[in-house]
Amino acid sequence: MNQLRKVDQDDIVRARNVLLASGRRTPSEEVDAYRVLAHVSPVSYLPLLASALQRLSYDGGSGKRHASCLALCEEAVAVARSIDAAEPGRADVLYRALDTFQGELYRVGRHSEGLALRAEMLAMGRAQAELSGDPVVKGLHEWAAGLSEEGRYAEAADAMTELVTAMLSYEPRSGTLVWSLLEWIAALHDAGRSGEALAAFETLVGTEAAEAADDRRSMAGHLYSLIGYAQMLDAYGRAEQAALARQEALVLLERLADTSERKSWSGYRTSFWAVLLSMSGAESGRPASDGPHPSSGADPMHWSPRAKQRYFDSRHALREEVDTLALRAAEDPDRHLAELVRLNRVLTIRSAVYWQSRDHRFAEEAHSLFDDGVSLARRLARHDPGEGKRALARNLIDRSTFHTAAGEFGSALDDFRQALSCLGEAD
Repeated sequence: MNQLRKVDQDDIVRARNVLLASGRRTPSEEVDAYRVLAHVSPVSYLPLLASALQRLSYDGGSGKRHASCLALCEEAVAVARSIDAAEPGRADVLYRALDTFQGELYRVGRHSEGLALRAEMLAMGRAQAELSGDPVVKGLHEWAAGLSEEGRYAEAADAMTELVTAMLSYEPRSGTLVWSLLEWIAALHDAGRSGEALAAFETLVGTEAAEAADDRRSMAGHLYSLIGYAQMLDAYGRAEQAALARQEALVLLERLADTSERKSWSGYRTSFWAVLLSMSGAESGRPASDGPHPSSGADPMHWSPRAKQRYFDSRHALREEVDTLALRAAEDPDRHLAELVRLNRVLTIRSAVYWQSRDHRFAEEAHSLFDDGVSLARRLARHDPGEGKRALARNLIDRSTFHTAAGEFGSALDDFRQALSCLGEAD
């Protein structure tokens, strides 16, 4: 807000005429009018100006950013801060302005500044929660995601633990709970808190089972959670528990192959699958450390733009590495075949997560990658039965979940049964 601008009576009359006119005013005209009237009646017009600036930053809601988007967002925050602290609505206006501004800072790669604003939002959320008695603190989720992208996993795990504990006590059937559980599990795992991560996964499996039984979630979502749980149990050396979880998943997959879903859950089903798939490949598939990591367990739609770009752009270099390694593995499988199988899985996971959000080409683009992974693992199983069978089981389960996400339940069941056979868990 330009505090130095002189406002005369003509400016005030014109501004009021713009707002009172029956014709449709542009977002820019609205902002100019509020800028003038905020000098005359700050109590009435400063909140309206802050909101109008945020709308203008996206060209009035068209979805296209204004050429001066960042400056407009910054001005909205300055305007919101200038509202009298005694005004009851100030906190909400300032929180919304900070939220818009931090999102824009993340978009342009100014992560440290964006994270600082998230810290301020969290402080405001805590103050509001203390006054209202609401146990769910606004800003915790954004703060945890920012910490995770910066590699501050212990702090992210603490923040997500606080958030999910409050959600479970206050709104255990919230539609956002399952997604928060995924991020909680990932944050605990990234922080090396294995026992807590497994306990959190148990909570997710139980939640998915209960909601699928009530037709509030898909059976496939319950299936994915069981498979992800088994994979984490394996990673932590809990082989017997992992085998039990896979047997439970087999029963559920047999039911899906027999009856299919009772409702259509295509969008939710594939998004949930993509998040768990990205989690399963996180250890071997992290981008280089010289930049933000995707927030583990989060829907890729909610990753910061820079983290998302680094993750998805890495597919091109991975494709070249896989192609080069394939030639070496053909000549010297002892040295290169196992690494080829591992690297191809990283490429497959990143590509599948990328294409999942592009529904019309999802199955078409991802299918051959999963097939290639299974074929390579079969070669490894013939060459090195010990390591190869484990890799083949993992890649068959990956392809089974892909088939499930694509609604191909019969093929999914065939792959899953083959995987159990490789693991010595078939009946």
